[in-house]
Amino acid sequence: MFYFLAQLLEFEGLLNLVRYQSFRAGATMMTALVIGLLIGPKFIAMLRVRQGKGQPIRSDGPASHQAKVGTPTMGGLMILTSLVVSMLLWMDLSSPFVWACLAVSIGFGVIGFLDDYDKVAKRSHKGVSGRVRLLAEFIVAGIAIYFVSGELNTNIYVPFFSDRLIPLGWFYYPVAATVIVGFGNAVNLTDGLDGLATMPVVIAAGAFAIICYLVGRVDYTEYLGIPHVPGAGELALFCAGIMGAGLAFLWFNAPPAAVFMGDTGSLALGGALGAIAVASHHELVLLIIGGLFVMETASVIIQVFWFKRTGRRIFRMAPIHHHFEQLGWKESTVVIRFWIIAIVLAVIGLATLKLR
Repeated sequence: MFYFLAQLLEFEGLLNLVRYQSFRAGATMMTALVIGLLIGPKFIAMLRVRQGKGQPIRSDGPASHQAKVGTPTMGGLMILTSLVVSMLLWMDLSSPFVWACLAVSIGFGVIGFLDDYDKVAKRSHKGVSGRVRLLAEFIVAGIAIYFVSGELNTNIYVPFFSDRLIPLGWFYYPVAATVIVGFGNAVNLTDGLDGLATMPVVIAAGAFAIICYLVGRVDYTEYLGIPHVPGAGELALFCAGIMGAGLAFLWFNAPPAAVFMGDTGSLALGGALGAIAVASHHELVLLIIGGLFVMETASVIIQVFWFKRTGRRIFRMAPIHHHFEQLGWKESTVVIRFWIIAIVLAVIGLATLKLR
């Protein structure tokens, strides 16, 4: 809205800062942060009243988790509220990339909300059928990709090389949808400890804020040898909004958590990261920056595959963060060490911009 007013009213002087993406990105982050901190206490109180016993805790999980009984879920609604409001205030309303990413976030958030609601209502950790959920996610991702298909080419760009690409043609679109859906569920699997998923999402969003700003600038893309995506720079605001909303939520989600983000938040944030990577043509770099989420997902796949073939488990419990808990690591130790891994992977991912 403010960018539209700046264009319409031809802001000058200090107000002219609204025209700059870098300024609006910072403003978006701070707006989302303040909104999240302001609405948090009353929002959590409302969830406690409406949910009663809160999110069901798995009986076969680590014993320490039983102390979390009664903690409300669906805190992702706080994240989405902060993100959407801040974006509508500061974004370029004509940007198809931002609208597509918002559509994925909201769409995945709705799917996650229905899953959370089913868990709370039935007092079960199962929720909506996995097949139904995946089908709905692919529909949302497919619609979002369709609306920005005219803005994208159908190549996958290989990191560490300035002239290597994989032309996929029409096959690019199901691959892009798989990236979005895959990361939505990867973040969902990671969200098993207080603060574990939130901070790595913030870190990944920070890395992609830099990437999106750079790919939207033809001068930087020519210098770095990375793909230029006209208009993608506006996604830096979206990444900044995720950072602000995520940090505000972490204030309440830090151990011991006063609220869980639930599938409402984890699916929305993961899907958003996938959509940002697709829009900026850095799908493979997402596998590096979001390597923590990849590791968590791989641990589940490996565990299930090996157990079905041999009847034995490789990890004491999957996803892998529970494995370390079973080894005797404290929850806070697992969380902070995984945050460190997320930071290192983000730095490596950013290094691909220059090491070519």
